[in-house]
Amino acid sequence: MATKEYTFKYGEGQIRFALDPARVVGELMIKEYPPIQDPVAAIREAIRHPIHSKPLREITQPGQTVALIVNDSTRVANSHVFLPVLLDELNSAGVPDRDIFIIFALGAHHELSEPEMVRLVGPEVAHRVKMYNSIARDPEQFKYVGTTTRGNDIYFHKRVMEADHIVCTGSIVYHFFAGFGGGRKALLPGVAAYETIRRNHALMLEPGAGLGKLQANPVYEDQIEATEMSRPSFLLNCVLNEKKEFLKIFAGDYIQAHLQGCKFVESIYGTKIPRSADLVIASCGGYPKDINVYQLQKTMDYAWLAVRQGGMAIILGECVEGVGSDQYLQWMKEYQTPERIEERIKSDFVVGGHKAYAVTRLMKKAQFILISGLDPALARTLLFTPAKDMPEALQIAFAKLGLNPRILLMPQGSLTVPIVK
Repeated sequence: MATKEYTFKYGEGQIRFALDPARVVGELMIKEYPPIQDPVAAIREAIRHPIHSKPLREITQPGQTVALIVNDSTRVANSHVFLPVLLDELNSAGVPDRDIFIIFALGAHHELSEPEMVRLVGPEVAHRVKMYNSIARDPEQFKYVGTTTRGNDIYFHKRVMEADHIVCTGSIVYHFFAGFGGGRKALLPGVAAYETIRRNHALMLEPGAGLGKLQANPVYEDQIEATEMSRPSFLLNCVLNEKKEFLKIFAGDYIQAHLQGCKFVESIYGTKIPRSADLVIASCGGYPKDINVYQLQKTMDYAWLAVRQGGMAIILGECVEGVGSDQYLQWMKEYQTPERIEERIKSDFVVGGHKAYAVTRLMKKAQFILISGLDPALARTLLFTPAKDMPEALQIAFAKLGLNPRILLMPQGSLTVPIVK
């Protein structure tokens, strides 16, 4: 039997494996689109010719302060590339570095250390402006700005609220219940207090919340309503390929520029497949997209779209930081089954616990085999079937599915979204 070798990213490295190509019914890749050859020039052009907005240099004035909201380590945006351009543009408008600061949009994620901050923004930027974490569980950091029509009391970071201008930055990808990342998510959940995040994320249980959906999505609508209470002055979002190269830059009005970015993401990341597969093999795309199970869930969601009921999915994710949420792990130990977890989340929504629900609901459709650095016992606690390597994972899959399953490969599993025709 002739075989073909495949190479998937895994952490900072790769995993190679061989398959009979006759079994492989497809290999999902993002659509071919030429990467930007001169990102700095493209970023500057986008800032100076924005979408539904005045140029940034015409919005800001000398003597005013500017808050730059920047992605944390769980979301790749190449902030170190565009931040120097933003700073120079603000300087040219008469806003010196001392009147600009960066705040990391942590949401409910862990606090960043100084070295992590420097790595994200680059040494030059770290030297030029002050940098802060937004720590959701520290109530002293936040200020009440209003209540949404859905009853969510909105608390945003005080430093952000005290700035004359808010500039949202980040990248746009699909999001499993908020529709798409980027845009307004820089504020909510990015620099919001824990209870505000919790109330917003609880809307994921309502009809309309889902991947690639913005219209009539209660999560998105609540986020927009909250963000309008402290309307950002400007947005800079990018779309990247699997190599973390810039494909397109979207700048301007934080709603309209983001919506155009979402349409572009749909055209590049969405891939039609004729029918569901028996077995899906998906990589998160390596570090940091497989930094922990909390982030790995996004790839699981896309694999779930492609696998048939009763099928199997092999997920490659190193998970160098483990589970990624103590709350998630606690729920898995306490409730143990998808049914009990769903019952728990619907009675009392808890951030972290929601990830236990997000992961285990997928397991009702298919069995998930996980190749990771996790202890096998921990992987089983999370209801995965652990495998030490690809040969063992394939052996487990073939034992259940037979020797001739329809296999779909997703080497860019955190980017490609399968759409069954």
